[in-house]
Amino acid sequence: MTTLGDRDWLKDAAVQRVFELLNADGGEGRVVGGAVRNALMAIPISDIDFATTNPPEEVMARAKHAGIKAVPTGFDHGTVTLVIDGRGFEVTTLRKDVETDGRRAKVSFGRDWQEDAERRDFTINALYATADGTVIDLIDGLKDIESRTLRFIGDAASRIAEDYLRVLRFFRFFAYYGVGRPDADGLRACARAKDRLDTLSAERVWSELRKLLAAPDPSRALLWMRTSGVLTAVLPESEKWGIDAIHGLIAAEQSLGWSPDALVRLAAIIPPQAERIDSLSQRLRLSKAESEQLLKFASAPAISADTAGAALDRMLYRHGPTGILTRLKLSLASARAQAVENDEQMVKAARFDALLKRAQAFTRPVFPIGGADVIALGVKPGPKVGEVLGRLEDSWIERNFTEDRAALTARLQDVVSKLD
Repeated sequence: MTTLGDRDWLKDAAVQRVFELLNADGGEGRVVGGAVRNALMAIPISDIDFATTNPPEEVMARAKHAGIKAVPTGFDHGTVTLVIDGRGFEVTTLRKDVETDGRRAKVSFGRDWQEDAERRDFTINALYATADGTVIDLIDGLKDIESRTLRFIGDAASRIAEDYLRVLRFFRFFAYYGVGRPDADGLRACARAKDRLDTLSAERVWSELRKLLAAPDPSRALLWMRTSGVLTAVLPESEKWGIDAIHGLIAAEQSLGWSPDALVRLAAIIPPQAERIDSLSQRLRLSKAESEQLLKFASAPAISADTAGAALDRMLYRHGPTGILTRLKLSLASARAQAVENDEQMVKAARFDALLKRAQAFTRPVFPIGGADVIALGVKPGPKVGEVLGRLEDSWIERNFTEDRAALTARLQDVVSKLD
């Protein structure tokens, strides 16, 4: 018998309260999915989800009687979220898919744990745990946990046909939990189903891609996505650009302590072309902030290893740090990857590292002259004020921000007179 042992999260009063609620009066509840999987793999746990024999209306009624807030977050599919001490616990009634079109499913509720397990996606996600920590394995998931094998439950093609998002989930979960080569049957089924990914909503596709790109090391998963044709299906921008840069970027992150950034990783595998990035953003419906970050990367100037510090400061002032920091990280990562066999790249890596540190420490100086100063010299409010300020600011930037207000005021009259 496999047990989770003496886990703090399992003994937590809120978790045990959910068990008590579900296990009363002939009902049964078990923790299912990610919490069990991660506990067995010694990976930190975030969400704790439950499966239960109680129908959703019964869960709602019991929660109300117990004074527990219950939110019908997915009531038609059997999911109720119980809120205890500010924490949410998803509780889903045992179910089976009655009908599915690859995007949405009609379900029926039941009390058959075997049937519930067999309708799930991967063996490592279909393990249950009772209140005392006993692990219940109905689909041979424990051996896949031990070998870190990501495997569909039953026939891979059938599981994918129930929800084509499982193609992307296969690679995402492989990035987080798999080792070696992906399961051959699963990989083959994903390759065959890649053309059905366009039936999914853009939001679901981007959500999966973003999670995959945020994995500690998504490089192997991206390689197999490319090999199977799945990456080209969802990210055609990467087809001719390639994913070689991702390996060096991951190595640099791990060596230099950079926090994983899904958008920087995405920038590593797509061309820095504003038009294509704008098309990508619209197709996948990226948020405004995500789109702007990528567009700033595309519009940022190319930076060589020989760029002087003062020149970099001027770039940072004119273009902002976001895109430049991404460019510097990618350049540094590339140079580091090549430095193993190339002394010249080692020198470049050191220079890019210094430039990156300078950029990270950069504080944008404040231009000390404003429109009121120009108007005070008799210039009428309007476009000419902006033109004067622009010219003066340009010269201030080119002089590396060294002039103070007094020096700029002294030159202001000269700039105004040259515009007359």
